[in-house]
Amino acid sequence: MRGILLMIGAVTVFTVMTSFIKVTSGRVPAGEAVFFRSVMALPVIMIWLASRGQLRGGLATQRPWGHVVRGVAGTVAMGLGFAGLAYLPLPEVTAIRFVTPILMVILAALILGEKVRLVRLSAVGIGLVGVIIILWPSLGGTSEAASFGALLVLGSAGFAAFAQVFVKSMAGREKTAAIVFYFSMTATGLSLLTIPFGWVVPTPRELAFLVSAGLIGGVGQILLTSSYRFADAGVLAPFTYVSMLWAIVIGYFVFNEAPTVPMLSGAALIIGAGVLIVLREQQLGLKRLARRKVEVKGLQ
Repeated sequence: MRGILLMIGAVTVFTVMTSFIKVTSGRVPAGEAVFFRSVMALPVIMIWLASRGQLRGGLATQRPWGHVVRGVAGTVAMGLGFAGLAYLPLPEVTAIRFVTPILMVILAALILGEKVRLVRLSAVGIGLVGVIIILWPSLGGTSEAASFGALLVLGSAGFAAFAQVFVKSMAGREKTAAIVFYFSMTATGLSLLTIPFGWVVPTPRELAFLVSAGLIGGVGQILLTSSYRFADAGVLAPFTYVSMLWAIVIGYFVFNEAPTVPMLSGAALIIGAGVLIVLREQQLGLKRLARRKVEVKGLQ
């Protein structure tokens, strides 16, 4: 439950962060947005380390190349996702990104050897049906710009799934602080390589949104990485769907993107999938607790 709550907090923060980036996406290039998102997260991480007394030991690592691979995949995912915001409504971007947890379940089984139960797979499948329902009205009549945006976000989802599963593989060996810090450092460095592709001088309003996105993005990254210490990737995957609710609310009130009936119907299925996982994991937890009590009595 701790892992689930951390994941819900992370996706909530990331949805707010994404809305800040979308405000600037009409003029600020995606690479520049990645830079602000990454460099402004570093003070948050340093303050967090200092508060935990881990300013020195917290950054020690035994897998430097692992951080590089995770950083490259995560940075590409971030850049593609930010680029897609300029072409698609926020709820639609969020819906397409729901491919990420589905890919995570598959990759977690293949790479990490996690056991995925039938109920969990079924819940993820229900969530996928919900995503299809949301996207179905625009599948046959989207403009070239919208289609390009969808491809960008789909690519973002694929790289994000790999990056998050890689985080899970390091979570038991590397400290959360190190994973978050070195990702921000890698993303900052890689984003600077996009300067020749046309950075702009942000207006005061744009600068405020970019800086805020970076600060709260640092908080979200800490929550996300911490969640994998307490639950399997397959368990956490469906709870990224909570971001759909926030995307609909923010899209409507901030960007004047009214939710449609298919979008609301799909979101209902997605939420149902998450509830199904909670109930199933709770049931399994009670069974495990009952078995432990029997074993303890047997030993007595």
